[in-house]
Amino acid sequence: MDLVKISKKLSFLLRHSTDPLYISLDGGWADVNKIIKELQKKYSEIDMSIIEQIVAEDEKGRYSFNDDHTKIRANQGHSIPNVVIKMEQPEPPEILYHGTATRFISQIMENGLKPMSRQYVHISSDYETAVQVGKRHGKPVILTIRAKDFVADGNKLYRSSNGVWLAEFVPTKYFTVEYT
Repeated sequence: MDLVKISKKLSFLLRHSTDPLYISLDGGWADVNKIIKELQKKYSEIDMSIIEQIVAEDEKGRYSFNDDHTKIRANQGHSIPNVVIKMEQPEPPEILYHGTATRFISQIMENGLKPMSRQYVHISSDYETAVQVGKRHGKPVILTIRAKDFVADGNKLYRSSNGVWLAEFVPTKYFTVEYT
């Protein structure tokens, strides 16, 4: 059984599927039994223990259960409009990072850092993670974001439950570009 493929399908259902819409717009929660039934269409061996294993072992902490494990959600990364997940707004570190690829940098420098098909721009607290993200899209480029300045100027910066920082938009004046 390929847990990576199952996790990718789970991620799709909890972040992007609109036909049908599995998640509630308030909190992004989905009924675990409905998700299991949908996954069983392709992976007949799926049961609650496998979903719990995926959630527990996911390196990026992509998923959360509610207290009684009857609901599950993706912690961030939704492309479905109006999904509202309450997130904390702690004091950010001085610097945060965003990984992208060289082929996107001219558009980013022209328009700022936008969430594209997602609700938020995903920002890393560590350089290495940003490099790995950038590599997924091609030759990596790292944007070093002056997070404290960004927030001091009245912009909102959130942190999801798995530690990913999120912003609705980051203007170019808040970051520098480093080609790796």
